[in-house]
Amino acid sequence: MKAVDALWEAALDGDEHRATDVVLEAAAELGHEAALLDVVGGVQRRVGGEWAANRISVAQEHAITAINDRAVTALSITRPRVEPVNGRVTVACVDGEWHALPARLLAEVLALRGFAVDYLGAQVPTPHLITHLHRTGPDVVALSSSIATRLPSAHATMTACQAAGVPVMVGGAAFGPDGEYARRFGANAWAADARSAADMLLSQELPRPTARYQPIDHLPHLADQEYTLVTRNARDLVRSVYRGLEDRVPAMLSYSDEQKHHTAEDLAHIVEFLATALYVDDDALFRAFLSWTGDVLGARGVPPQVLEPALTLLSEQLRDFPRAQRMLALVPDRTFSA
Repeated sequence: MKAVDALWEAALDGDEHRATDVVLEAAAELGHEAALLDVVGGVQRRVGGEWAANRISVAQEHAITAINDRAVTALSITRPRVEPVNGRVTVACVDGEWHALPARLLAEVLALRGFAVDYLGAQVPTPHLITHLHRTGPDVVALSSSIATRLPSAHATMTACQAAGVPVMVGGAAFGPDGEYARRFGANAWAADARSAADMLLSQELPRPTARYQPIDHLPHLADQEYTLVTRNARDLVRSVYRGLEDRVPAMLSYSDEQKHHTAEDLAHIVEFLATALYVDDDALFRAFLSWTGDVLGARGVPPQVLEPALTLLSEQLRDFPRAQRMLALVPDRTFSA
């Protein structure tokens, strides 16, 4: 689509005015919803792939997203006024989720479709969200999460919202491409994208929750405490693995402070994703993360095999954790092949 390419070039150049002109022209030609989801959304989908392929930096990624966000503001100001006759929806990102633009796009589309929308933005602490629900009484709360490591927080937030009597629709990459984790967590609805979310809310009324659940009711394997113990001891695990790597990878002794910091961050991400995989008891989630990490390292000229000693050391630290052992044992030969 020409408008996507034009917006990409403008945002990559840091030209906010040109980017805004592109989306406003797209809205005039295609309609506001298409401009939001196909043009702005199309550029945002490109951003992640370009960063992973090492073709743009983190700073460029943030700058492009900021320009797109301001373009959405311009669209919001110029959108047609639609009477909110289809109920009230609270749209929020789960606690710890900073990727707010997908949720904002949903909020804008729902407003175009005739819903009254409370858009709360990124990283909404659950207690504050629940207070808001009690104060405003929405028909639905729509929760967004893009990163899998936010799944435990998402599950707790869903359970709290449902306990407050509000049905929960969820969306975002964190819940899996087919919404597997949404179903596992007992969400009232899952939508693959903003259009399908709006279509669903227009076509059906989500019933008010009546059952009272705790997270363990959906995930009985949590009773083995592996997730809890790995999460509680994550910092110690990272320290132990880092020290072990210094013994096994002598080159680390000459690392700069920046290299040491990045190595520790990478180890922390591995432990965090392992904990998340333990939470949902899904080996594939951990394997997919390591495969993606291997691709990112490869794009930056780092052999992905450097992860293997870290995984071995982590396995040694978690020798008494059967599910963690299972996940770590299944990984190397399938993830780091050339």
